[in-house]
Amino acid sequence: MQREYLEDIKEACRVMYEGGVILYPTDTIWGIGCDATNEDAVRRVYRIKQRTDSKAMLVLVDSAVKVDFYVKDVPEVAWDLIELADKPLTIIYPGARNLAPGLLAEDGSVGIRVTHEEFSRRLCQQFRKAIVSTSANISGQPSPGCFAEISDELKSMVDYVVKARRDETGGGKPSSIIKLGEGGLVQVIRQ
Repeated sequence: MQREYLEDIKEACRVMYEGGVILYPTDTIWGIGCDATNEDAVRRVYRIKQRTDSKAMLVLVDSAVKVDFYVKDVPEVAWDLIELADKPLTIIYPGARNLAPGLLAEDGSVGIRVTHEEFSRRLCQQFRKAIVSTSANISGQPSPGCFAEISDELKSMVDYVVKARRDETGGGKPSSIIKLGEGGLVQVIRQ
């Protein structure tokens, strides 16, 4: 990984440790992020997005092992889905724990994605906690496919804008979403 990316990751982590909000590239599209265990930071992300907090946000982790820490009972099928996924996959799990309550859906579930993209994976590793990942847009507006499509208004509302991957063009795509329910129920939300 390039040296400037390491400094970028260090600064993004410092901002999140202090309760701040960042704008960063992920394995899908650019995201607004913060410490997923910090309720005040999560509330701030909702304000930035001008989104009601009844719409849950997903979190990123760097390895499947970490899913266990944030979900009470990980359904067996989840491990197969994570292992077999050939593109970014967000899984909505029942029984979330150890996360800011504002991230959870009304039924207590949470969306978690294991990222394999180098920058966001290293960011999650260095931060050592789940990181909120919600599209870098005001709620209701189109999700930006690349950094150049993010509004200046949104850029000015966060505490740190990551320098990595700003020059990339082309549209990133949102992840597939699968919801796991009680008793092994599997529901495809978005392919």
